[in-house]
Amino acid sequence: MSPPFDPQSIAHLSIADLIDRHAAERGDDIFIIDPSTNAELTWTQLKESCQAIRDRLAADGYEPGDRIAYAMHNGADAARFILGILYGGQVATAVNLVSGKATIAHVLKHSGAGLVLCQPHTRSLVQDALDESQGVAPRIIEVDETLFHGHLDPPPDHIPTPSEDGLLMYTSGTTGIPKGVVLTQANLIAGGCNTAGAHRLTAQDRGLCVLPLYHINAFCVSLMGALVTGGSLIIPHRFSVSQFWDQLRAHQGTWFSVVPTQISYLLHEEQTNGHDAEGLEPLRFGRSASAPLSPDVQQAFESRFKVPIIETMGLTETAAQILSNPIEGTRKIGSPGVPFGNEVIIGDDQQMECTRGTEGEVLVRGTNVMRCYRNNSEATKASITSDGWLRTGDLGRMDDDGYVFITGRLKELIIKGGENIAPREVDEALLAHPDVIEAAAFARPCARYGQSVEAGVKLRSGSRTSQNDLLAFCRAALGDFKCPDTIHLLPDLPKGPSGKIQRLKLAELALENS
Repeated sequence: MSPPFDPQSIAHLSIADLIDRHAAERGDDIFIIDPSTNAELTWTQLKESCQAIRDRLAADGYEPGDRIAYAMHNGADAARFILGILYGGQVATAVNLVSGKATIAHVLKHSGAGLVLCQPHTRSLVQDALDESQGVAPRIIEVDETLFHGHLDPPPDHIPTPSEDGLLMYTSGTTGIPKGVVLTQANLIAGGCNTAGAHRLTAQDRGLCVLPLYHINAFCVSLMGALVTGGSLIIPHRFSVSQFWDQLRAHQGTWFSVVPTQISYLLHEEQTNGHDAEGLEPLRFGRSASAPLSPDVQQAFESRFKVPIIETMGLTETAAQILSNPIEGTRKIGSPGVPFGNEVIIGDDQQMECTRGTEGEVLVRGTNVMRCYRNNSEATKASITSDGWLRTGDLGRMDDDGYVFITGRLKELIIKGGENIAPREVDEALLAHPDVIEAAAFARPCARYGQSVEAGVKLRSGSRTSQNDLLAFCRAALGDFKCPDTIHLLPDLPKGPSGKIQRLKLAELALENS
C-alpha cells in the first residue's frame, strides 16, 4: 500500500518534473487505459511521448508560452498530447467540442493559438468554425503516430517551472462571452493535490474519467489527480450508461468522477436493467461536482448501488475542487463539504467574512486560484480582491462545523414580490419526483410580482407524468408562493461545457416556445 499523499513533497515541481519522477520510479506501471481502443500507456511510454511532442513542437518553431489548442475526444491520445504540450512549456488551450462553431472560433481567436491538434473526426468541426470566422488562421495538425517518435539532438534547453502558464480554458459563458481562464502549472498541480488530499488517493488508485478533458473537472480532478499521486486512469472516449459499470469492473477502478446528470442517468437505467455488484469490490467511492447534487438523488443512488457519493464543488478559476465532503468522517448530504488545500469563507458585499449561518458570497483563496482572465484585466480585477480572494458568484452559508451549503448564484436569484427564491430549492423539489431526470427553475418577468417562477424539466423515457402532475407535486413540497407558475417539459435542458444547466439560456428557450 502506498503511503498517504503529501502535497508538500511536490509543491516545487513542474508537470515535466512529475512525469520524469514517475517514469523513473514506476516506469512499467500503467498510467492510462483506453477501453475504447484497448490501448495502454505506461509511465515510461508517457515520458517518451511527451519528449517527442515537445521536440516536434520546438522543431516546428513553437516556443514555451505559445498557446497550443487541442480539439480531441477523450482517450490515451488526448491525455498524452495534453501532457506533451505542458511538458515542453507551452500552454494547453482547451477547445470545447460541443460549444458550437461561434464559440470555437472565439476561443481560437481570443487565445491566439498558433496550432490546433485535432483527430480525424474533429478536424472538420474546427475547420468549419475557422471558415466562418475572420482573421483566425492557426495551423491544424491531425495527430498520428509520427508525433510520437523522433527527438531533437540536442533537445530544447527550456525547463518549465511551476510559475509558468499551463492551461487556458474558457468558461461556459452562461452570462456572456466566455472568458479565458489562465492557470499556471502550479495551479494545475494544486488542483490535483486538493483532489488527492480530500479523497486520500494513492498510487494504487485507478479512476474512471468519463467527463471530457476540455472540462476542468476531468483535467484537474481526474488527470492531475492521477498525475500528482502516480495513480492511473481509465479513459473511454465518452460516457456510456450501458458500459459504465463494466468499464470499472474490467479494469478494477477504485473511484470515478461524474456530474449530477450522469448520476441521474445511471440511477434511472438501473431501474430498468438492474445492477450486478460482482467484480466491483475495489470501487471505493464516486464523486459528484460541477453542479449541486439533489439530496434525494444522492440518497437513492447510494441505497441502490451501495457506493458512497462524495459531493464536491469546484470552478474553472480554481483548477477545479475547492470543497469536498471527507472520504472518512461526516458527510453532510446537501453540502459540497469543507475546504481542502485552500481557504474558503462566506463574504458580505465588502468581501468581509460573515458569521456562521449567514448567507453571503463564497470566496476562495489558495495556490489553486487562477493567475488571471486572458486579456481581460477588468474582469480579473473584479473577480480577485487585493488580498487574493476569488469571488465565485455563488451564494452560500457555512455551518458551525465548517461545511458550506450553496443556496444559489448571485445572478440567478428569483425575486418574486420582493422575496428571494433560490432556484435550487425548486430544483430539488422537482428532482424528488421519481420520473424527473433533470430540473432547473428560472425567473420570468411578471407584471404583478416583478418576477415569476418557471422551470424546465426532462422526464424519463416512457413517463406519463404531466405538467399538472408536477405542479401539484411541487405545490405540496413548496407551497403556492414558491411553486412554479409554469413547467416546461423538454427533451433536454441546455448545458455548458462543465455539465451545468444554463438557466439563462433555459429562460430564453422557454420564451421562444411560449
